[in-house]
Amino acid sequence: MRRLILLRHAKSDWPDGASDVDRPLAPRGRDAAPKMAAYLAAEGLIPGRALVSPARRTQETWDLVKPALGAVPDETVPQIYEAPVSRLLDVVRAIPDDVATALMIGHNPGFQDLARLLGKPGEARRALTKKYPTAAVAVIDLPVESWVEVEAGEGDVERFVTPKSLGHGEDE
Repeated sequence: MRRLILLRHAKSDWPDGASDVDRPLAPRGRDAAPKMAAYLAAEGLIPGRALVSPARRTQETWDLVKPALGAVPDETVPQIYEAPVSRLLDVVRAIPDDVATALMIGHNPGFQDLARLLGKPGEARRALTKKYPTAAVAVIDLPVESWVEVEAGEGDVERFVTPKSLGHGEDE
């Protein structure tokens, strides 16, 4: 079995003159990311590798998350930025098989679409279909031996956690 953890970047800011890729985290995002990291660590959701979009807001989210997770190898993956679900699925299928649990940090609508695509119907999948707010985490268990075997509709959305569900403000 493989486990995929999809973390949407924390709340970002929209400073004047900044391109989309250069948008930083907002104060609320800088507050939420370490709280979500603490949740991941407390729940033992420690990845073997982190795949991070090159956008500034995702890189800053990872910088705030990684201290809680220990020495997790990471990689900036340009294909995650502004990716449609088909490209995100390609990224998942390219994860090396020596990685049992992978964390991806990226964006919507792609992450919501990927979680919907991979997950079987259930309560957690239903929740993320309604809204996938910033700093939310979907944990998807995939019944495959190799990442290249990942197919639509075969995953179990084991949980979907938002900052609000942990008592950390409102979800956006």
